[in-house]
Amino acid sequence: MTIGRIAVYCGSAAGADPAFADAARALGTRMVERGIDLVYGGGRLGLMGIVADTVLDAGGQVFGVIPQALVDHEVAHRGCTELFTVANMHERKAKMTELTDAFVALPGGIGTLDELFEAWTWNALGYHAKPFCLLNVHGFWDGLDGFMDHVRDSGFLSQARRGQLLKADSAEDAINLLDAAVKIAAQGMVW
Repeated sequence: MTIGRIAVYCGSAAGADPAFADAARALGTRMVERGIDLVYGGGRLGLMGIVADTVLDAGGQVFGVIPQALVDHEVAHRGCTELFTVANMHERKAKMTELTDAFVALPGGIGTLDELFEAWTWNALGYHAKPFCLLNVHGFWDGLDGFMDHVRDSGFLSQARRGQLLKADSAEDAINLLDAAVKIAAQGMVW
């Protein structure tokens, strides 16, 4: 089994470092080159809009999932291949999980963290066996990575569960790590 769709969690802002936008473009480009569709939060702003525009401009498929409140604030990306409007953030995360094979977290804020940790929690509870990876642009995720070591060392996270939080420095590496994990999960094993 190979990845057909990746859900990308990322900021609705572009961030302070131009490398963040460059990484969003690189991820979108590599996804299309490898025949992988984008599932994301459905917005047109920030890194969300950049990754969606990149995939669309390269001829790829984009599936956006956005709460009605954000549609009402006119932040929905109207160019998506398909845009799902949902009632709230919980439904957004559930729909994105349903639509995807794996998850990547680009730099982002509390919304990105919320989405990442819910995907990880749902995996831990057995709701899905889909892998997730931090795209560590210019060390953006190093602090979180170190904190998760602290959580493990403090006895609140097993080593096996800690090992599930994949981390890559490039779009290519992130996709390769996720692809390998999807193949392992398809065999009924925990990656």
